[in-house]
Amino acid sequence: MNAYFRFPAVCLTALLCFAAQAQTAVVAPAAPAPSAIATPVFVLNSLEDSVSVINPANWTEIKRIDTGKQPHHLYLTPDEKSVIVANALSDSLTFIDPKTAEVQRTVRGVMDPYHLRFSPDMKWFVTAANRLNHIDIYRWDGKAMTLASRVATGKTPSHLWIDSKSTTIYSTMQDSDELVAVDLATQSIKWRIKTGPTPADLFGTAGDKQILVALTGGDGVEVYDVSGKTPHKTQFIKTATGAHAFRAWGDQRHALVSNRVANTISKLDLQTLTVVDSFPAPGGPDCMDVTRDGKQILVTSRWIRKLTVIDVASRKVVRQINVGRSPHGVWTLDHAAR
Repeated sequence: MNAYFRFPAVCLTALLCFAAQAQTAVVAPAAPAPSAIATPVFVLNSLEDSVSVINPANWTEIKRIDTGKQPHHLYLTPDEKSVIVANALSDSLTFIDPKTAEVQRTVRGVMDPYHLRFSPDMKWFVTAANRLNHIDIYRWDGKAMTLASRVATGKTPSHLWIDSKSTTIYSTMQDSDELVAVDLATQSIKWRIKTGPTPADLFGTAGDKQILVALTGGDGVEVYDVSGKTPHKTQFIKTATGAHAFRAWGDQRHALVSNRVANTISKLDLQTLTVVDSFPAPGGPDCMDVTRDGKQILVTSRWIRKLTVIDVASRKVVRQINVGRSPHGVWTLDHAAR
């Protein structure tokens, strides 16, 4: 069963509380001519097998791009010429021009690409097969990928992180409640450690010393010291119920974590490992992006079929744009540093 249907019970309570917190969607004007379109915002509609393309100049959905079945996450190629949409149930990748929103090509035969990531040295492309219980490691030559190894991981690999030296892949196991490390040189599992309930996204701190794990089945983030041969948990940061996805703030010090059940986003200080701010995010917040100027947070509202825009200065939702069912990944080329 796909990850969309595997939310912990606490997440389902969000369906009962989002209505009171949801903002009224902005009615957009007619779509502009292509020449007037700013750098687009892409929103993946997991249960409509499509990508909504949003013009941030007037927050209008200008078109929808058909993809394979259940697109969940996306990632920019190292040359920044393509954004790759991973279609989990179609075993395919859709390459889209990040400036024009035109489909460039489709790559088939990539098994169950739920989550995806390039290594920092640009030599490896890695996917997590959520329903098939493995991680695939591909060699990347700048244009094409060749499968190098398939690593059996255990139950339901979810999200990926690769250290800055391109030596280790970290992955959460959402149904067996584990954090797993894979050595890129040997392409084999180095270690695994038990986590809290339903681990989802993960985030590495500067110097590769720590890995933060968001607990969608809990109410915060676990911190693991991975600097030695044996990992160990050092801290728990309480954020709010349903901690799920991370996004770097862009200043090399802070990161955001979406709290899907609590309908909030927490801002973490990565040096003190504390929560320093909070933003409202109605409708089951999931993936996030931050605009280049740092003035707005873009977040998918999973339960209410909207892209939510949050003004950082006022800490308020300023608009919501209708998109497709179960919006998941969100991304724009005009983003703050990651």
